[in-house]
Amino acid sequence: MSEALPLVLLVALFGLMVGSFLNVCIGRLPAGESIVRPASRCPSCRSAIAWYDNVPVVGYLLLAGRCRRCHVHISARYPAVELATAAAFALQAFSVGDDLSLLGPRLVFTGLLIALFGTDLETQRLPNVLTLPGLVVGLLASLIGPPGLVDSLIGAAVGGGVLFVIRWGWKRATGVEGMGLGDVKMMAMIGAFLGWREVWLVLFLASLAGAVFGGALALTGRRSLQARLPFGTFLAAAAFAASLLGTRLLDWYLGFY
Repeated sequence: MSEALPLVLLVALFGLMVGSFLNVCIGRLPAGESIVRPASRCPSCRSAIAWYDNVPVVGYLLLAGRCRRCHVHISARYPAVELATAAAFALQAFSVGDDLSLLGPRLVFTGLLIALFGTDLETQRLPNVLTLPGLVVGLLASLIGPPGLVDSLIGAAVGGGVLFVIRWGWKRATGVEGMGLGDVKMMAMIGAFLGWREVWLVLFLASLAGAVFGGALALTGRRSLQARLPFGTFLAAAAFAASLLGTRLLDWYLGFY
């Protein structure tokens, strides 16, 4: 543990900075805006945010969560995403260690999952600009590390294919779109990074979480059973869990046979 601590702390600090960028992606990509220009700005008065106010988490705390110019409250989503990214990156570093051929792709994968979680939660959109390049990166990464190119290709096909069939069947049976094509593309991306074996684990965990959450909302009268849930959020959480524990969970399950 002591030997891994410097790497974990360094990766966590890097995660804070990446989290700041992911906030930009979450806020702008669903609206089709550039993530490069203009520079960071207040969501309310649109004034530019100075670099010293844009330090991850610290800037938000020093300003008490308000814009320096208009004093309007800024969403707590900003420090939450930064802290979540730092924690998620640290967990990946602790799990993977200093194997850069695996750690690098896993950090990219984690960043994509956090951005997709945020966009789906806020807008129920999973932008192609995240899922499709993510699919390509997952396939390319498999050339130098796990799960290997063949498993990656099968994973992308199985992941996207299964959700596409489920989407088609549900709409045909109920007339309601249970999920969008963005979920299909996201699952293909997940399969490319994790391989076909862990696709089934992700689908199981995401479906279980979605059923429990959706059932709870329906019981409390907050949502109809036919209303569409942001399934991408459950896919993102399940895929992150699988990236950390998937192999151990599958080995444990297969050990019963």
